[in-house]
Amino acid sequence: MTLKALITAACVAGLGLAGCNERQMKAANTGLCYDFKAAKTPAPNAAAPPVATDATAAVEDCVRRWAYTLAPSGDDADAVSEAAVAACGGALARWNQQTVGQADPAAEALSITTGQPTNPLAEHNTFAHARALLYVVQARAGHCAPPPATGGAPEGAAL
Repeated sequence: MTLKALITAACVAGLGLAGCNERQMKAANTGLCYDFKAAKTPAPNAAAPPVATDATAAVEDCVRRWAYTLAPSGDDADAVSEAAVAACGGALARWNQQTVGQADPAAEALSITTGQPTNPLAEHNTFAHARALLYVVQARAGHCAPPPATGGAPEGAAL
């Protein structure tokens, strides 16, 4: 082969490999997706779902449902996660209300994860925002289906 033919063959091969890589990066990883249908009907021997008094679970479930619902928007993941947390403001407020009844919610301590001064209410907020961002990215990466919606909100979301 001539030099020109070798260069052409190398370019064609490179373009083919680049195309494969692009398809790989856009492929869905559906193993990441949360199954909202399975969450509705637990298996007979499965552990009981969190009771309504478990405010942490209520916030996490609400944030997951809204994040999956809003993830397909073209907005930045941070903006979408902010919207998911905003939609769950009631659930977050109920969790914070439980904390207010226990101890001084404004008492500061050092965060176990960051070492920065914090308090329980700030940690609840941080938790909700971090989970929302995770679920938005998870839903996008897996091209996950959102939960069913009723009345303009995801079914089961504790608003």
